Parts: sequence; C-alpha cells; structure tokens
Amino acid sequence: MRRGSIVRMVVYGVLAGTVASLVAVAVPWLPTSASEQMDRIVFTFWFTTVICIGIFAIVAAIIVYCVLKFRAAPDDERDGPPVHGHTGLEIAWTAVPAVLVTAISIVSAIVLAQNEDAGDNPLRVNVTAAQFAWSFEYPAENGEGGLRSGELVLPVGRTVRLRLNANDVIHSFWVPEFGQKSDAVPGIDTHLVITPTRIGSYSVVCTELCGLGHSTMRAPVAVVSEEDYDAFIARLASNGGGSGEETGEGIFASAGCGSCHSFEPAGTDSQVGPALDDLAGAAENAGLSLEDYVREGIVDPDARIAEGFQAGVMPKTYETTLTDEQLDRLVQYLVEGQS
Repeated sequence: MRRGSIVRMVVYGVLAGTVASLVAVAVPWLPTSASEQMDRIVFTFWFTTVICIGIFAIVAAIIVYCVLKFRAAPDDERDGPPVHGHTGLEIAWTAVPAVLVTAISIVSAIVLAQNEDAGDNPLRVNVTAAQFAWSFEYPAENGEGGLRSGELVLPVGRTVRLRLNANDVIHSFWVPEFGQKSDAVPGIDTHLVITPTRIGSYSVVCTELCGLGHSTMRAPVAVVSEEDYDAFIARLASNGGGSGEETGEGIFASAGCGSCHSFEPAGTDSQVGPALDDLAGAAENAGLSLEDYVREGIVDPDARIAEGFQAGVMPKTYETTLTDEQLDRLVQYLVEGQS
C-alpha cells in the first residue's frame, strides 16, 4: 500500500474517532456518580467505550477509503477481480478483538467482585418492596428489633449492605446515582452493596414492571453525614420505630397508597385506583359504616369494585403486612380525611 493511501486512511480514522469521541463526551450517558460502586462502573464504561471508539475509527477509515478508492464507474457491471485472503490480516483481526474482549471481561469481573464486597462491618438495612412502595428497616442503636421508615437514609462514606425482599411480585431496586441494581423477589433474599460518596437527595426507582402503579413506585433517598444519620436513627427510636410511619399519614405514604389513589389530605393525585376523598356515599350504598367500608377496601379490595376500575389490581397483602394497630390508624386517617 502506498504511503499516500496510508495517510488518507489515518486522516479518515482520526476524523471518525473525533466524531465518536465528541458524541461520547458531549452526551451525559450516565448520571453523576454518588457511590464507590458507581465510580467503578463508570470506569468500566469508559474503558469499554475507548476500545469501541478505536475499533470504530479503524473500521470507518477502511470503509471510507475503500469506497473512494475502489468504487466502480456507474456503467461498470463487471465482476470484481478475484482476491486471495491475507493470512496476516486474518490472524490480526481475530487475535486483537480476542485480546480486547478478554481485557473487558477481566476488568468487568474485578469491578463486579469489588462491588459485591461489603467488608467486615457494613451497615445492614432491610429493604421491602410491595405494590407500589418501598420500606426500609434499620438496626436499632441497642441492637434490639428494627426501626422502620419510608425513606432510605445512608451515612456518607460507610458501606451499606441492603437485603432486598418483596411481599408480592418481582420488583427491582435501583438508585441511578449509586449504579448498583438488583431484583427484589418474593421468598428470596437478594443483596446489594452501596458505599455513598456524595451527600445529597436521590430516589429509589423500581425498574421491574410490577403492575399499574409501577411508574409511581419511588422512595426518597438521603445521603447524610454520620452525625445526621445517628440523629435520624435516634428520631426513629423516639417515634416508636417509625419516623412518622406510625401515624396514619405515614402509613399511607409507606404503604404506597398514594401511588395509586388521589387523596387531598396526603397531597396525592394518582388515578390508577379510585379517589379516596369522598367515600361516604359509597359506604352508604354498600350498607356499611364508613369505617367498615374503608377497612374492607384495604383488606379485601376485590369485595367491591368501583365503577370504571377492575379487580385484581390492588394488592391483597395489607392485612398481613400491616399490624392491627397500623391498619386501625390508616383506616382512621382515611375516615377523618373525608370531605
């Protein structure tokens, strides 16, 4: 191959690589990292991206060169000349990709192993998923029992091991800025390791289609200082283990009621299920007291289906996932909130 041809291919390759690099850098493909695990994922992403840009530049340069150099005239319908394979090139384009794929595999395996390592003394938090809400249980300061909250609060710089489980169907836990993702499966405990590195507010996203309220299945996440985390745990303990969840309003939020129902006192406006602001008329038509009607709607939601809605959507697990006291407070909260 002549020197001029090599120079032209190098120019084409540089141009193609520059364009690909600009696309890779200019577009924010990944969220801003807020954990050590995400930092490693970002490194793997860019390690792979650089290799891909290099391969793209070489392939694009060869294609452009060949199109310009060897294109046939518009009226030339002859077969192309027979060309014998080049053994050296065949070895090169087999060996080099094999080396690159092996390198990506090794880096990925190392990152996966590091991201699953929780160390000797991680903070352990139990995560429970249910249609359509997340709840979190923290260890008490005295080591007895657990403290429940509808918010995930983590101390910055400390490794946390999340134990995930689900009450009904498969859900998937993901905080984009943390990078790590794992399914929450009924009857199976799965785990996720997170080491937050940036104080701030984030959101848990369910990424497994889990029902009509899937898109609203969110929970707040706060990464705070160690001192603020200790204060949060002390506040949970002083509230009887519930950061407000033991009030009717807190139970309404942590049970995910607002993900499907509009209720003015709670400030929710979802329309997956019927509105909860005027239940007195429905209770009268059913021949029940308002309190009994609300309770039945929670523990046996398919007993009476509101017009325009369908059976089998609302979970039937609240009678077991809520204590009798929580159920009573939730019912009272809904009764008192009727307009």
